[in-house]
Amino acid sequence: MKQKFYYSPLGDGGVGGDMDERLWEYIDGLSSAEERYSIEKLLETNREWKEKYHELLEIHQLVQSSALEEPSLRFTKNVMEGIAKYQIAPAAKTYINNKIIWGIGIFFIALVVGFLVYGFGQIDWSAKSDTKLPVDISKVDFSKFFNNTYVNVFMMINVVLALMLLDKFLESKKKKIHKEA
Repeated sequence: MKQKFYYSPLGDGGVGGDMDERLWEYIDGLSSAEERYSIEKLLETNREWKEKYHELLEIHQLVQSSALEEPSLRFTKNVMEGIAKYQIAPAAKTYINNKIIWGIGIFFIALVVGFLVYGFGQIDWSAKSDTKLPVDISKVDFSKFFNNTYVNVFMMINVVLALMLLDKFLESKKKKIHKEA
């Protein structure tokens, strides 16, 4: 429901509205006769309202007088022709060197194998003459490791990534089979 405004002789601007909003409605001709009357009275008596009214009236006239620039009818076609002049980026397979990818993979595999060899090298194999490992695995409490939220999140992310890798691998195999057929 729209709130009614009235002229206040105290110069407080009336009750129930923002000065800018009321002036815009007055300028656009959207205000009622009662509101127009109260705004006209405010414009006669209140210097602040009068200054704001002239400011908004200038803005209104500028907007009305300026025509918006419209693009030409061939604008889209011109843009597309301009883009067509440039060379399209090649597919990733043409500029990614597979030897570099294999080299990075071999580096990480060698790193993991190196850590495993170093870890097994640190074990004192001569500590017991038994054929058993020096650590009794049945006494290790794995619940301490797998009850941690961060470890569980890490494991879930790894499982999802492994499934995505398997999917890509199987998809590439399927494409290869369809190409040969």
